Amino acid sequence: PFQVVGGKVKKPGKRGRKPAKIDLKAKLERSRQSARECRARKKLRYQYLEELVSSRERAICALREELEMWTQWCMAMDQGKIPSEIKALLTGEEQGKAQQNSTKLAKAGKTEANSSNP
Repeated sequence: PFQVVGGKVKKPGKRGRKPAKIDLKAKLERSRQSARECRARKKLRYQYLEELVSSRERAICALREELEMWTQWCMAMDQGKIPSEIKALLTGEEQGKAQQNSTKLAKAGKTEANSSNP
C-alpha cells in the first residue's frame, strides 16, 4: 500500500510535518523563558488592577463625602436654614448673570453704534 506521487514514495499513516530533532536543553530553556515572561505579564496585570481598584476606592470615598455634604444641606434647608455654601453659590450665579447681561448689553450697544454709522 505505497503511493507514488511526483516520483516520491509515500507511506500511509501520519500526516504533516515530522518533528525535527530539537535540542532538549534549548527546548527547556525556551520553556523557562516563556514561564518567566508569563509571570512578568501576570505581575504587571495585577499591579494595573490594584491601581485601578485603589483609584476607584478613592473616587467612591470622595463621592460619599459629597453625598453626605448634600444630605446635610438638604436637612438644613428642610429646617428652614440656608447653608452659607448655597448662599455663596446663589449670589455667585446672580453676579455671573448680571455680568453676562451687562456684557451682552455692551456688545449690543457697540453693534448698534456700528450699524448706525455708514
